[in-house]
Amino acid sequence: MMRIRLLATAAIAAALAGAAAPALAISPDQESVHVVETGETLNGIANRAGVSAEAIAKANGLEAPFVVRIGQKLAIPRGTAEAPPAAPSSAAETAHVVEPGETLNGIANRAGVSPADLARANGIEAPFIVRIGQTLDIPRAGPVRTASRVIEARQPPAASGTASPAEETTHVVQPGETLGGIAVRAKVPRVLIAEANGLQPPFIVKVGQKLHIPRTRHHAVVPGDTGFSLAMKYGVPWEQIATANNLDPAAPLKTGENLLIPTLLNPPQTGVSKLDPVPVPETPAAAPPSAPAPAKTARFGWPVSGPIRRGYATGSNYHDGLDIKAAKGTMVRAAAAGTVKFAGKEKDQFGNLVVIDHGNGWYTAYGFLSRITVKEGAKVAAGERIGLVGSTGLAKGSELHFEVRQDGKPVDPLEELPKTP
Repeated sequence: MMRIRLLATAAIAAALAGAAAPALAISPDQESVHVVETGETLNGIANRAGVSAEAIAKANGLEAPFVVRIGQKLAIPRGTAEAPPAAPSSAAETAHVVEPGETLNGIANRAGVSPADLARANGIEAPFIVRIGQTLDIPRAGPVRTASRVIEARQPPAASGTASPAEETTHVVQPGETLGGIAVRAKVPRVLIAEANGLQPPFIVKVGQKLHIPRTRHHAVVPGDTGFSLAMKYGVPWEQIATANNLDPAAPLKTGENLLIPTLLNPPQTGVSKLDPVPVPETPAAAPPSAPAPAKTARFGWPVSGPIRRGYATGSNYHDGLDIKAAKGTMVRAAAAGTVKFAGKEKDQFGNLVVIDHGNGWYTAYGFLSRITVKEGAKVAAGERIGLVGSTGLAKGSELHFEVRQDGKPVDPLEELPKTP
């Protein structure tokens, strides 16, 4: 399934990038107190202030990994033993040693060169990661560099399957990155990325953390499109797509109509970030071992009994459900009580298909059927027949394609079914 997208305006992205200081603001190389702004790091503040990051950290009692927070007031040590002489201007240096918290983009911005030129000059390829202690050549007009560097600088970066920051839908946090910086490069407002990933103030991201980048997509209706087929294609419930486009969910689609596919956000309901560990009370050393946790109750029942030909899978070879082998004409039963939301032919993949709404965002789908025995809108009980096993659609033989979805997103059916049929 394609990921859900949401585009930001250039004006918002520019605002997040950080405009120049107001006319009345103190110059960075003169201020004695600095209030941390969006996207700033300790190293960047130190570079602009002309003092070492270590001196600022020591003056403010900061400890590794030296994270600063938006709105935090930092004392800038000047005229003290801890404050070294002002560093050479970033705009004049021809070589730069990477320090903690720095990124290629930040170094390029301070040096007054483009990130692309800096990457080419140093043979750095996507995802353009720099390492602490690495010495970077700053490409400037003037002294001639070695022949190998000149040749590398003239050649475009090697092709890579990595999406550009302005197009990626998933981002893995790299050393030195902040949520504000990621938002600026992705051209998506920081608040939307925070909401999409359930982040809480002060919005700290961790190295290796995977962030969903919400973007908006559009779909031009073609003959044969249905509300169900669009919901399956984009992983968004049809009711939400209809609401976003002021449509009656029960009305037929019009060929040529351009539909907005809304972003589906699922922030945590507890107020705790998905990525923050949940505190667990410590068990006293003398406490007796606790009883084993009760086994999870299956939410659904098996729709048919048989060997699984292909299981649920994610990644590039994704498969959103189970393909269960069974003899043609075998009865297919509803996995739980619910209301039939779709009962008909799905031309792209599933052939004869039934979809049941079980409430609270849970749906099950039954594809490849030879025959459908229920109608849309019908109320069905758990275990009630809804069709017969067949080989329609893209079936590889006589089998049932079975899916479980919550809030439009696929779930591994084996996690919601009993161990055996």
